[in-house]
Amino acid sequence: MTSANSQSMKPATVAKKLGIYLPATPQEFQDSTITRAEFAELQSNPPEWLAELRRNGPHPRPVVAQKLNISISGLARGGVEEALTTAEITALLQAPPAWLVAERATQAAVRTEAQRVKDEAAKKAAKNARQG
Repeated sequence: MTSANSQSMKPATVAKKLGIYLPATPQEFQDSTITRAEFAELQSNPPEWLAELRRNGPHPRPVVAQKLNISISGLARGGVEEALTTAEITALLQAPPAWLVAERATQAAVRTEAQRVKDEAAKKAAKNARQG
């Protein structure tokens, strides 16, 4: 990668934007700064190591939470503090422990409530538009 300039990002920022676990990346990536052009190239034409990380992990906590369909807080409550591989995530989904079942139910309830609030706001806005 290239030297730092005003249009460069730290490896941690790039890893977060790419949804990958920084400690699992090649050392060369961890030690470099990445320009916006290089970042765009990583997104559009990922090298094999990036494709492999996205495919098999280990995945960072936000990605693990998304794949399990729970919140990051739910991961913590379930005792998952480290990055998980795709195989580990699949195993959890195939034989979900009690904490995962509970967290998925909680997440579903949160989404339902968020949708209800959104629908209510839309009804209110439509009513106000008709009156105004």
